Amino acid sequence: MSTFGSLATAASGLAAARAGIDVTGQNIANAGTAGYTRQRVTQSSVPAVQTGFVRGTAALAGQGVSVDGIARLGSLTLDAGLRTATGASSWAQTRATALSTLEAGLQEPGKNGLSAKLDAFWSSWGDLAAHPDDPGAASSVIAAASIVASTLASGSEAVDDQWSTVRTTTSTQVGQLNDAAAQVADLNGRIRSTLASGGSANELLDQRDQLTQQIAGLAGGTVRANTDGTVDVLLGGNPLVQGTTASSVTLDGGTRLTDGQPVTLRWTSGSESTVTLDGGSIGGALSLLAPASGGTGGPLAEASAAYDRVATRLAATVNAEHAKGTTASGTTGAPFFSVGAGTGAAQALSVVPTDGGGLATRNASGQLDDSFADALSRLGTAAGGADSTWATFVAGVGSASRTAASESTLTGLALTSARTQQQSGAGVDLDEENVNLLSYQHAYQGAARVLTAVDEMLDTLINRVGLVGRG
Repeated sequence: MSTFGSLATAASGLAAARAGIDVTGQNIANAGTAGYTRQRVTQSSVPAVQTGFVRGTAALAGQGVSVDGIARLGSLTLDAGLRTATGASSWAQTRATALSTLEAGLQEPGKNGLSAKLDAFWSSWGDLAAHPDDPGAASSVIAAASIVASTLASGSEAVDDQWSTVRTTTSTQVGQLNDAAAQVADLNGRIRSTLASGGSANELLDQRDQLTQQIAGLAGGTVRANTDGTVDVLLGGNPLVQGTTASSVTLDGGTRLTDGQPVTLRWTSGSESTVTLDGGSIGGALSLLAPASGGTGGPLAEASAAYDRVATRLAATVNAEHAKGTTASGTTGAPFFSVGAGTGAAQALSVVPTDGGGLATRNASGQLDDSFADALSRLGTAAGGADSTWATFVAGVGSASRTAASESTLTGLALTSARTQQQSGAGVDLDEENVNLLSYQHAYQGAARVLTAVDEMLDTLINRVGLVGRG
């Protein structure tokens, strides 16, 4: 290599060190940027050029260093694990939150729960049995019954409202899913073009990874990398994003709980088939919105059905006993509760008597008889009655809520672990970057010293050789 070639070697060292300083500075600047993946300069030594004949020696030094690119220090395996953990955690968290809300709405155990209202109702019948001629005791029965009916109605309405809220939120999330898919398809095109032209697409890759992470949180799915730098995003084995093309999905089915229609996610093109989800908040919400199915359906629809069962059972048992007595007007067989048509039994339940004269407190001969009120007061402990039906439902909700909370905790811990592992490789460590910065700084200074030394050698060779002995 000529002395002039040494200048090029030193200059390449300066360029490589400068590139390293630039990339390290980029890492430090983005240490707090969400989704940023740290980068490193990739470089390789430039070999010597063999000329075939070299006077004096065949040993030649290389020609410096080549900056080959800027590598992104992420892990496809860890990224995939983080997406899987995100989808599972989002699914579990959605269910746990909804079931916790449902359980809290029952207000059991407590003075505002239905159990306490039923106890007061049965107790009022006991007071009436002790004082069948007391108008105040009769009024207390009607008041307690009205409270039970309103508690059932408000509880059922709260479940309906919660169902509608979950569906509205899910519809919004479906829109977010479609937007994210469209952005991934757009970034696929930009990344492919950038890589094809030899540029660095690291920041674009970071943006795309954040979007695929968002998609995983919404709907689970998998990501498949392609050789041209693009990725495909699959939901249930079908492509949501394929290269630069994005498909879309829509929420279909009932818009109210009382519709009784299943809510499904389906593709908007092709066969418009149902989308199968394996995780994500949308998947969790769809499981919540499922219709009732004998106790194994969606928890919200099952809760609504349970309220109706309690109301129906309450009306049936009370009416059966009440019909055995006679009212003050001489009516036998009069109902105590009425269940209207067209809506759920819980929301349609009402008290028929408006005053003590409508209560069946007399026998067939018209005399006051405490046996009817006494029989009604004991219905609270009857097997298969409204109280036991309600208790079974409350226990089921509590068990489901605890199970969902436990699953949410476990998947949350798994997500934290996956994120920690992913960040251990992709995250910026400021201590490490400071060490790298000093290393590149010293490399730059060293290359500059080499450049200075070669420059001085050339100055001696060009300007001073041949001056000795001149007069």
